[in-house]
Amino acid sequence: MDIMDQIKEQVEGNTILLYMKGSPNQPQCGFSARTVQALMACGEKFAYVDVLANQDIRSNLPKYGNWPTFPQLWVKGELIGGCDIVAEMHDSGELETLIKEAAASQEVS
Repeated sequence: MDIMDQIKEQVEGNTILLYMKGSPNQPQCGFSARTVQALMACGEKFAYVDVLANQDIRSNLPKYGNWPTFPQLWVKGELIGGCDIVAEMHDSGELETLIKEAAASQEVS
């Protein structure tokens, strides 16, 4: 499978997906750690991909999403953004609303 197809399958196959450096239990950069904390505070399960463990995804995801940095949060196939955007959304309460609605829609379908 082509790497772009693999990324597309991951994005479309996971309602809430975080591309990050490391894992939620062991983030490998401060930006990934902050993003995971904000996401975990929403109380819903999410999938993740460690871009450090997969060089092909790490080098091609910025082209796929037209977003140059990591982490990247995708919800329902749409790129939400990176650490700063996720942190701002968390502070305003917008992130929790988005994540809860996405998780609820996943349970219904």
